[in-house]
Amino acid sequence: MAGSILGNAVLRIEDPRFLAGEARYVENIALKGAQHAVIVRSFLAHARVNGIDATQARTMPGVSGVWTAGELELPPMGVMESVGAGFARPVLARAVVRFVGEAVAIVVAGTRAQALDAAEAVIVDYDPLPVAADPSAAMASGAPLLFPEHGSNVLLDRRSGRYRGGALEGADVVVRARFVNQRVAPIPMEANGALAAFDPETGGVRLWVPSQAPFAVRAEVAEALGLDEDRVHVIAPDVGGGFGAKGDTYPEWIALAAIALRTRGAVRYTETRSENLSAMVHGRAQIQDVEIGARRDGTIVGLRADVLAEMGAYPQGAYLPTLTRKMAAGVYRIPRIEFRSRCVLTNTTPVGAYRGAGRPEAAALIERAMDMVADQLGLDPVEVRRRNLIPPDAFPHTTVTGGEYDTGAYEAALDEALRIAGYAELHSEQAERRAGGDRRLLGIGVSCYVEVTGFGSEFGSVEVHEDGSATVLTGTSPHGQGHETAWAQIVAGTLGLTMERVRVVHSDTRLVPSGDGTMGSRSAQVGGSAVLRASEGVLDKGRRIAALALEAAVEDVVAGEDGRVGVAGAPDRSFSWGELATMASHADALPPGMQPGLRVADQFSLGGNTYPFGAHVAVVEVDRETGFVRLLRHVAVDDCGRILNPILVDGQIHGGVAQGVAQALFEEVRFDENGTPLTGSLLTYEMPSAAELVSVETAHTVTPTPLNPLGAKGVGEAGSIGSTPAVQNAVVDALSHLGVRHVDMPLTPERVWRALSGVPEVQSLR
Repeated sequence: MAGSILGNAVLRIEDPRFLAGEARYVENIALKGAQHAVIVRSFLAHARVNGIDATQARTMPGVSGVWTAGELELPPMGVMESVGAGFARPVLARAVVRFVGEAVAIVVAGTRAQALDAAEAVIVDYDPLPVAADPSAAMASGAPLLFPEHGSNVLLDRRSGRYRGGALEGADVVVRARFVNQRVAPIPMEANGALAAFDPETGGVRLWVPSQAPFAVRAEVAEALGLDEDRVHVIAPDVGGGFGAKGDTYPEWIALAAIALRTRGAVRYTETRSENLSAMVHGRAQIQDVEIGARRDGTIVGLRADVLAEMGAYPQGAYLPTLTRKMAAGVYRIPRIEFRSRCVLTNTTPVGAYRGAGRPEAAALIERAMDMVADQLGLDPVEVRRRNLIPPDAFPHTTVTGGEYDTGAYEAALDEALRIAGYAELHSEQAERRAGGDRRLLGIGVSCYVEVTGFGSEFGSVEVHEDGSATVLTGTSPHGQGHETAWAQIVAGTLGLTMERVRVVHSDTRLVPSGDGTMGSRSAQVGGSAVLRASEGVLDKGRRIAALALEAAVEDVVAGEDGRVGVAGAPDRSFSWGELATMASHADALPPGMQPGLRVADQFSLGGNTYPFGAHVAVVEVDRETGFVRLLRHVAVDDCGRILNPILVDGQIHGGVAQGVAQALFEEVRFDENGTPLTGSLLTYEMPSAAELVSVETAHTVTPTPLNPLGAKGVGEAGSIGSTPAVQNAVVDALSHLGVRHVDMPLTPERVWRALSGVPEVQSLR
């Protein structure tokens, strides 16, 4: 590449508009005449809808309409083929509501206040039905059924790995445990919402949504409204966080688009935070029954896992336990794994993707199991891990669950994390505290992780204009990742331009031809590779045009860091990119067969998944008398292949660790036996602030992948995968000399105190 900017720390070019308050979120977009919508949501978890009376609401000041399922007449939303259409989610509930927060009707008025008042006047005649709020109880015979025609709340029951002698054959010790990977809420800074407007140019709709995947939204909205996709224009402006939860298309978006189309007007809504906590998909929600067998030297012989994956009211997350199964081996050579997963419906908010989407659950499972094996055998947890790590010379490596690991150097990452943390010194301090009867118990937790990232293909194009600037079109759709910076770095580094001369266009289905969006830690390796190859294509065209004009051999023409292209070592025989773009517009200046213009588009397909990895060390202090846990240090060593910008990578790690620590220590969505949320606001849902967290100590090993030209792997979800089990292991380690073997998350003071005191925990629904 001409320049050295790629791979260096470059400040985010997006940040000035955010810091100056100039970002444009959906709620900030002004559209003259737009009406305001308020969603009427069910306050019951399960009920038959006998009727909806909106007579009074329709007569109230400013109200232009009240819309129900019967008036919109929209088809149900799509579901996975393996699940079946019988479980499809209606856009608005028609006959039955299945969770608190499900949309029943939409009130539209001139102001939000008018819509709120009218929504209070909508009377829904509910006939309460029995509730299945607990996933284990929902599987029992005679449990209330969400879809009676199916005959069970068990949606899918999948088994893999059958062995003649069983997965644990040859084990000297078998450790059994139940792990609860509790339900959590994504809580993006920007809650959900939408702005829909009739589009007079196409007779279709324009839709502004805070989405991670605008083209997927376009496809689902077009299908629901019976429109060709080119008549649905979807724009994701600045998006205030998504964490996977905004990768879904929400029924409210479809309903608003339908209202805008039918009224030939514009309508918008914005969720309250309490609405967001019940209406946006939740994450995790797995109960894992685990058996792991080992020889006395710590070598693992097999693993058996029975995973109960709660889906909530609709099965949009039915793919999640498949990812948990795929990554169940973690970084270890485990020769046999029996895995059963059951997806269970309950009268609760649907469960979907949340930062990591099935992989954090796998890491938590295997990393807690490894610590419990070490405890059973009286070995150091690090030593048990070392004896089972997949060695560097075993790659590419295929696990028994089908993970096709591309590259890995797991022990190197572990060694670096232990070195930074001062592992031996920490154990010495721990021993001193225990010997002295210190009330402050020190715990050291280690986790190793590997995850699967990258999928599908992605569009990218680069065009150089006659003023010497360049425009990038990308199908990725960022919501905090810094794509404008990273893609500008790629183009600048390839062509020798300054980053200020590169403009990145994304998240608009009319400006960009196609895109799969941003999720699954795929953007840099798929979308970035498309931009790189398009940049290289532009460079090739520029070199060939310059070679023709200079009567030089193409191989002698290079792009310099000064933004000029010409003969190497002869600065007087060169052209600026603006000059080359002008030349490219004239057919007589082009080599034979070359199309006019300095624009190249690329659709890059990843040759397989990549598997980033790392090791985390958490250090905690537990108050023996109160159970209060304080995180003292967190060391994260992550390997995401080639690093394009260390600032962007560390930012992703910091954010992921914050969310992983939050799950370990604070966050949990809870419901009562009637399916009513007990954590319906930030007063009751314990999301930590910066004051409860620590400054993360980050470092990296670099193991490039051969599967894309950048050598990059994903990093967006890494921090949330490696951190949670490290913190949980650290807390259990602090208590282990007192006979505590395991404590479920979140490790609240009460829960830790009960574990220390031997007081049974009060059972609550999850």
